[in-house]
Amino acid sequence: MKAPRRWHISYCSVGWEWLARAVAALLYRVRAVHAERLPGSGGALLLANHLSYVDVVALQVAARRRLRFIAYRSPVPNPWFEWVFRRAGVIALPGGQPAGALRAAIAAARRGEVVCLFPEGAISRTGQLMKLERGFEVIARKAGVPVVPAAVDGLWGSLFSFAGGRYLWKRPRLTRTPVTVVFGEPIAPERATTSRVRQAILELWAEGFGQRPVLDRHLGWEVARSLARSPGRVAIVDRGDARRTISAAALFAASAALSARLRRTVRGRRVGILLPPGIGAAAANLAVLWAGKIPVNLNCTVGRAAAEHCLKVAEVDTVLTAGPVRQKFPDFPYPERTWDVRAEIAACGGRIGLAPWLLAAWLLPRGWAARLTGCPREGGDAEAATLFTSGSSGPPKGVVLSHRNILGNCEQFFTLGILPPDAVMLGCLPIFHSFGFSVTQWCALLHRLGLVTISSPLDTRRIVDAIREEAVTVFVGAPTFLRPMLKKAERSDLRSLQLTVSGAEKLPDDLRQSFRERFQLPILEGYGLTEMSPVTNVNLPDPPRTTATAGPQAGGRPGTVGRLLPGVAARIIDPDSGEERALNEPGMLLLKGPNRFCGYLQEPERTAAAIRDGWFVTGDLAEFDADGFLSIRGRRSRFSKLGGEMVPHAAIEAALAAGLGLDPAEAPALAIVGVPDAAKGEALVLLAALEVSADDVRRLLTAAGLPNLWVPKVVRRVERIPLLGTGKLDLAACAELARKGPG
Repeated sequence: MKAPRRWHISYCSVGWEWLARAVAALLYRVRAVHAERLPGSGGALLLANHLSYVDVVALQVAARRRLRFIAYRSPVPNPWFEWVFRRAGVIALPGGQPAGALRAAIAAARRGEVVCLFPEGAISRTGQLMKLERGFEVIARKAGVPVVPAAVDGLWGSLFSFAGGRYLWKRPRLTRTPVTVVFGEPIAPERATTSRVRQAILELWAEGFGQRPVLDRHLGWEVARSLARSPGRVAIVDRGDARRTISAAALFAASAALSARLRRTVRGRRVGILLPPGIGAAAANLAVLWAGKIPVNLNCTVGRAAAEHCLKVAEVDTVLTAGPVRQKFPDFPYPERTWDVRAEIAACGGRIGLAPWLLAAWLLPRGWAARLTGCPREGGDAEAATLFTSGSSGPPKGVVLSHRNILGNCEQFFTLGILPPDAVMLGCLPIFHSFGFSVTQWCALLHRLGLVTISSPLDTRRIVDAIREEAVTVFVGAPTFLRPMLKKAERSDLRSLQLTVSGAEKLPDDLRQSFRERFQLPILEGYGLTEMSPVTNVNLPDPPRTTATAGPQAGGRPGTVGRLLPGVAARIIDPDSGEERALNEPGMLLLKGPNRFCGYLQEPERTAAAIRDGWFVTGDLAEFDADGFLSIRGRRSRFSKLGGEMVPHAAIEAALAAGLGLDPAEAPALAIVGVPDAAKGEALVLLAALEVSADDVRRLLTAAGLPNLWVPKVVRRVERIPLLGTGKLDLAACAELARKGPG
């Protein structure tokens, strides 16, 4: 009997390869990175993320060898797919009976073929990396072949992905989609665990995401093109002292005229901006960028000494502000060259002076209009902005963000589809706040979202009115700003809201539950840092099932800050030794991606300590679960190591607050601080802005089930717990009070 012809030398496999290349050439621009890492001969198991139905095409085009795919076979027979599977040599994986397919995959790998498997088991319906199933471990170890991780970037949002909550029925792209496939170093079969493969795919995805052409552009150029693309739309609804609106064309004109004036008169490299969210802040930031300068949005709540430090470090001698801001914050150290934005725009010639720019926005192609601003097309790794940290543990640090950083984070956030094109976003976070700067300002302008601004996140009444009257659909805030809404808003006030995202601090369980019960609205918790431009994680709504047989996929998980955004990679290390740990083990969180900042302004030593081998050391203790959801355990600075055990300050504070019946909506009345101790290395001190004895503390913590090691031996009475303008603990001031001695 004639032996059956093996798949990897059949004419069908050759035809499949040519068909894949033909489809790819028509619809996609596939770029392979590190293709040499796929072994040139011998068996291997290729593992990749799964974003669309055409991932197989991208992988086959990028690979230097023919691939043998493992695919799930639907329990409902489909003659077309059965025929394609047979002709392409696909190893079909039937539901509930995988043993035969696993044996076929092992045999193929042993014969020297490259077997390709999507370890998520199904196409991601959120655009993030889902849970990895462990079946690939069996194949790799029994076949004795290396595992080659790979990441596909660029196909989420395309016609064959689930972006927008559906397959296929989307507007097709009119140009070829750029797709990047990055191959990783082979992993020995005995070391190929789900945690290690997940980490490898995330790192490769971050590298692939960084290849996107838009990240090399100039932030100002991209915003100019966006404004000129739809000049008649309302770009910003400013609900400051009075409701004002501005069209995209008018914002373009005002910013361009002010930019020309700044280019002529400002000598320094950086320009300070002290303005609340609104038309003035957007025009000022755009004008500074178009003038070839770097905007530095300043925090007026940090105190005079800290503000002087920021101005000195950034070498700012010109500040753009407004008269009402100067009246509200008279103690800010305004430099001699402090200009009123409205007066400067008026000095550009009024309506007559703005007319040429208005005509350019309306009549010229958007690329030509952007070129008229004098803004370069490419920005890349050049400094685009500097933001200062809150300074909770010392003087504020100047975080240098490049054009790549800001554009990358906006692209990461928008890629998920969490913000639909018709979204109306409320911008109330200060522009000196990294989320207010990147997401509720630049992301809204770049992607032509509706933007409604409120000058202060503490003005709850105005926020509620704006949501109701402007039909706001997306609200982003911190728990401090969300909690007052429970008292000042009715369910009917928030009926237009579709998405509420919380960040900047941990979301309390009681606030999450109360918000859902009162308004029928979930709060999706996210996570970010100024140094990451800032968003790295966010919980999403659960995606719908595609069919009755499709398995559920979780978009979010309460108590976590969600999965990583596309293009963000993570590592977990031992906080003391620096040795790498598995992602599902607790430790210090390190992050990397195109949104990782460039360094601290004029602080090379701090920069070297914060960025290790390209990874940002967050200072947060965290761990991932098997599904990729990240849990933040707290800041390393808010832990003390006692007797070899890491003791969390926040857990002690929460137990005491619950035992004393303190209202979480009020300002904190307790704070735990670690101070040096000759015997144990560190000791706990409780700062209390109320009367409580050491015996009371011991009793309450013992009743809460906390170990004796966690009980502070020293209680110091203070008038108030030091806070920053952002509402966070002023850790430096707390430490100074704790070191003064027992009270």
